[in-house]
Amino acid sequence: MLKKIRIALSLILFTLITLYFLDFREFLPHRLSFLAEIQLIPALLALNIVILISLAALTLLFGRVYCSSICPMGIYQDIVAWLSKRVHKKKKYHYSKAKTLLRWSVLAGTALTFVFGFSFLLGLLDPYGAYGRIVTHLFRPVYLAGNNLLETIFTSFNNFTFYKVSIYTLSLFSLVTALITLLVIGYLAWRNGRTWCNTICPVGTILGFLSKFSLFRIRFIDEKCNMCGLCAMKCKASCIDSKNKQIDHSRCITCFNCIESCNRNAMKYTFKKNANEVPAYTYLKEEKPVNESKRRFLSATLVTGLAAGKLAAQMTSHSLLLEEAADDLLPKRAFKRQTPIAPPGALTFDHLQEKCISCHLCVSKCPSHVIKPAFLEYGLGGMMQPKLYFDHGFCNYDCTICGEVCPTGAILLLTKEEKNHTQMGQVQLIIENCIVYYDETSCGACSEHCPTQAVHMIPYKGMLTIPEIRPEICVGCGGCEYVCPAIPHKAIYVEGLRSQNTIEIEHEEVEEIVIDDFGF
Repeated sequence: MLKKIRIALSLILFTLITLYFLDFREFLPHRLSFLAEIQLIPALLALNIVILISLAALTLLFGRVYCSSICPMGIYQDIVAWLSKRVHKKKKYHYSKAKTLLRWSVLAGTALTFVFGFSFLLGLLDPYGAYGRIVTHLFRPVYLAGNNLLETIFTSFNNFTFYKVSIYTLSLFSLVTALITLLVIGYLAWRNGRTWCNTICPVGTILGFLSKFSLFRIRFIDEKCNMCGLCAMKCKASCIDSKNKQIDHSRCITCFNCIESCNRNAMKYTFKKNANEVPAYTYLKEEKPVNESKRRFLSATLVTGLAAGKLAAQMTSHSLLLEEAADDLLPKRAFKRQTPIAPPGALTFDHLQEKCISCHLCVSKCPSHVIKPAFLEYGLGGMMQPKLYFDHGFCNYDCTICGEVCPTGAILLLTKEEKNHTQMGQVQLIIENCIVYYDETSCGACSEHCPTQAVHMIPYKGMLTIPEIRPEICVGCGGCEYVCPAIPHKAIYVEGLRSQNTIEIEHEEVEEIVIDDFGF
């Protein structure tokens, strides 16, 4: 019964988490973002004390049920292990000693690199973040392709329930990383079950330390056990030493496979015995050095962001000193964004790098598809963290979804009013690329799409008007850059800021007209 309850709970949570990443039509409510918030590393980075205490209490009471039922990467491994058992029906697991030195070395290394500002390793090894990247970059394109296939079929019958969506690669580096993660963890699960959880995963190491002191745990009933070894053969954590009737509770994920397999009812999940209980392996007690690493890891998230650096490049306004003669036209030139644009609410690059685990939930949920993973734009420590780009759209002026779904606080939740006054970047104009200047053709698309009139039109030649910019009131939404029709190089673009600003936007006061009588 315990195993059936665990499987049912695991499948429900796993399905909801996966669908929440895949859902592009917003069928699922945003309230399901709590599924990300209850994950350990996101809660730790967000300093969500309630969740952290709840997960610690859950582990101290019942063991590593988080790893067996809440963590999506853990459930993915169980699915792969189950498929492996279907293919190799005689497959048996075997007890193996814990890789204690490796486990704590990985945890210590992850904590130390995080403390020194290199958060890439934490994001790479965090199981929730890794699973999020797998869904976003591997499963989601397949899901969208299925939607497009259904759209084609239904439309042929004049049924327009589905609509076609674009499918494109968000980041080659993130795609390859997600594929390698899927294959490596899947291979380990296919061969030996929960090898990843009990040797590499930092979450597994932390919870394994706590689970050694859990009140409810699986134990042997000596008078019933005949040491047949069935329990060890079914243990995908390889933590049961049936010959000595010992269980390494730091690796036990409380899957209850051993209890289900025992024909003599010699294993029970009961309250911890204080007396006459065989202790866990004695080598697990020598943990003074690694305890210090654990404390450094848990305290790392308390380190506040360093002061934001100066702007990578000073933003200067372009003066429009144009010549009347066509022979004096300047040649067109390409632009290269010097500073990436962080999502609204990221505050500073330092804040983003300290909090973000690159789960790519914001990438998946962005309705405008303007958030993509960075490569080296933020530096080595910021690889795969979100940035804005405007090839497929622009940041909607009133949209705050990325802050709503972020589980770590890397992107803070903004109100619409706060979002409207948050400056992510500043507009830049390359006048020689503008079609009004170069082709003497009427345009104005950039001004029409600017919500703050940081881009506005001024008189030029004859009846023509040409863009003029005010970077100080630009919010960096990218509307102007996205719609600019100039080819091959855009005439207007947004340059990012290392530290986001709050700006004041002046609105023209409209004089109220009072009508005392009929207007005709």
